[in-house]
Amino acid sequence: MTDHPKSHTPKDSHYARLRRAHRDQAGGAAPQATRPQKPQHAGKPTPADRVRLYGIHTVQAALANPRRRLMQLHVTRNALNRLELDEASPPCPIEIVEPRFLDQELGSDAVHQGVLLETAPLQAARLTDLAETDLVLVLDQVTDPHNVGAILRSAVAFGAGAVVTTSRHSPQESGVLAKSASGALELIAYVQVTNLADALEDLKARGFRTIGLDSAGEAELEPALDGGRLALVLGSEGKGLRQKTRDTVDVLARLEVPGAIRSLNVSNAAAVSLYAARRHLAK
Repeated sequence: MTDHPKSHTPKDSHYARLRRAHRDQAGGAAPQATRPQKPQHAGKPTPADRVRLYGIHTVQAALANPRRRLMQLHVTRNALNRLELDEASPPCPIEIVEPRFLDQELGSDAVHQGVLLETAPLQAARLTDLAETDLVLVLDQVTDPHNVGAILRSAVAFGAGAVVTTSRHSPQESGVLAKSASGALELIAYVQVTNLADALEDLKARGFRTIGLDSAGEAELEPALDGGRLALVLGSEGKGLRQKTRDTVDVLARLEVPGAIRSLNVSNAAAVSLYAARRHLAK
């Protein structure tokens, strides 16, 4: 039995060495093909006289809010079925669109779920509207609309009557804020004030005990809860409460946490403190 003849020649070996040397110099094996990335874009600017709301829960809540002045609903056929609207008697003009239209209008980051509602901004709420409220949240320059939206949702869940923020250094009504609130923006007063210290004095005059949440507070939160009306004051992440706010509240209190991480995200801290406050008020 004879061996099979070799299938390559010295010339073949030479070219193989050249190919290996080229790959090594180029950094190894040829790169694998990657999936093309979806182009990113910011969407079109929102006109000054309106707000663009998106997402099924957000839009459903807005459509059900009698305080909303509705302008136009852009919606895919599938999303319209989910909204369960009567097309014969719609609450506002409806335009059936394709998803790519909403992508272009809102931008690639918006999770619109096939629906875009154009409305006028809600009428501004005021501290004088809080006559029957026993629990409010006050935010000292919390700027992230995702955090404020989550706080609005928790405030509604625990029966707070308002979320009070500053006119500057806090998010205005927007699609991002409303989407993060998942409908809560329609169910609670969102009060924006010019001077937070003056607003806290106003709340005190209305019988609210003002409690600033601070990791270095001298009291734990639960013992600091007193009286029948409570205003919980939370500061921005990183900076916390401003000194003027710290000087104005009735008491600085801390959330006592036993774990290795000693502080919470502001929206989580809001939810925990709302739970404690509601338990106190229920007694």
